[in-house]
Amino acid sequence: MKRRPLGKTGRQVSEIGLGCWQFSDDFGRMNDQTAAAIMSAAVESGTDFFDTADVYGGGRSETWIGEFRRTTGKPSFIATKFGRGGDVYPDHYTEAALRRSTEAALKRLGVEALDLLQLHCIPTEIMQAGVIFEWLRKLKAAGKIKQFGASVETVDQALMCLEVDGCASLQIIFNLFRQKPIEALFPRVRERGVGIIVRLPLASGLLAGKFTTSTRFGETDHRNYNRDGQSFNVGETFAGLPFEKGVELADGLKPLVPPGMTMAEMALRWILDYEEVSVIIPGASSPLQARGNVRASDLPPLAAPLHQQLSAYYRERVHSAIRGPY
Repeated sequence: MKRRPLGKTGRQVSEIGLGCWQFSDDFGRMNDQTAAAIMSAAVESGTDFFDTADVYGGGRSETWIGEFRRTTGKPSFIATKFGRGGDVYPDHYTEAALRRSTEAALKRLGVEALDLLQLHCIPTEIMQAGVIFEWLRKLKAAGKIKQFGASVETVDQALMCLEVDGCASLQIIFNLFRQKPIEALFPRVRERGVGIIVRLPLASGLLAGKFTTSTRFGETDHRNYNRDGQSFNVGETFAGLPFEKGVELADGLKPLVPPGMTMAEMALRWILDYEEVSVIIPGASSPLQARGNVRASDLPPLAAPLHQQLSAYYRERVHSAIRGPY
């Protein structure tokens, strides 16, 4: 597993991390034994960066990670998030609520200071007001968090956060179906030296190339209940594409997959070919998938002509079908 700097934090992290949203109920219920097996497979494969949030399973995700860390000493870097809880979202943010959430995360994770606390897709106007970043600076000064950043939904929000003093990282949606950051964000990221954490690298599984239009998802799976943005930003599910269109577009990419590489590996390797990216956080529903995710780190960069083809495919076939703020 190769490692990369997380912006200017001074920390090196595995370039393939583990997203832990699946430890909630938003992909169907998972038991603690399966979660532990997934985490074991990830760290055994070289992953040392886990990403979670206080609302994933109502704290269950943080609790499971904390228990795993207490018994194994790993991972060495845990990023969590604040801002989507029902007590604060969308317009009840207070310094006291942020502090309570931080203290609860510290307890569940079993650490004295959070490696990284990210704002969790909070409304633009809250970020624009700026006071929430001052609260984060206070938590850092108090030793409760080591770094802070923001998980955002749009490029405009990312550009806004880049100008915030002390913002160490940005978590963004970036994949073969969401290429806008390349030109609209990455040049400024290079100038500011901010770490980029990539979520939804496989567009909720579309870019693994295994779905058909008849694929069905469980009642509690966000790929069922949020596919048209009924519960949160539509971009968080299938990259904002209508499911049937997403399947069609994924099928159209299959002839471009290099020999000896799976479609998912090509999709992950494509992201890693951008040096602005610090870490990718694919989820995993099984230990086998957790092990498979990391293989992209050992693959060679994609050839320049393939990059050109994938860029053209996005411009000509994908971009106009994306829904929601982007």
